[in-house]
Amino acid sequence: QVQLVESGGGLGKAGGSLRLSCAASGMIFAINPMGWYRQVSGKQREWVAAIASNGITSYADSVKGRFTISRDNAKNTVYLQMNSLKPEDTAVYYCSAVDRYGSYWGQGTQVTVSS
Repeated sequence: QVQLVESGGGLGKAGGSLRLSCAASGMIFAINPMGWYRQVSGKQREWVAAIASNGITSYADSVKGRFTISRDNAKNTVYLQMNSLKPEDTAVYYCSAVDRYGSYWGQGTQVTVSS
């Protein structure tokens, strides 16, 4: 059974930084793409960043140049380093994974950015 557990959310200040972590279990982590999404209450979940098994990354325009996704295959963990935070980054952040059997989501971690 695949499990994704996020951590590292909390309260940040505009211009500051936070780092999210997502620990995966129950899957062959190294061969699967991983991603981060976020959702504001009452709005659709939006894609933030993704990292392929070969390390190639991609980002939503809204976070490009400020956020960095990375992975540590030895620890089965994916990270989201968030710099130059803005109040509009406030959301619940979700880790996601895809393998040949399906797609999976973590429980989410709240990020709140104060101005």
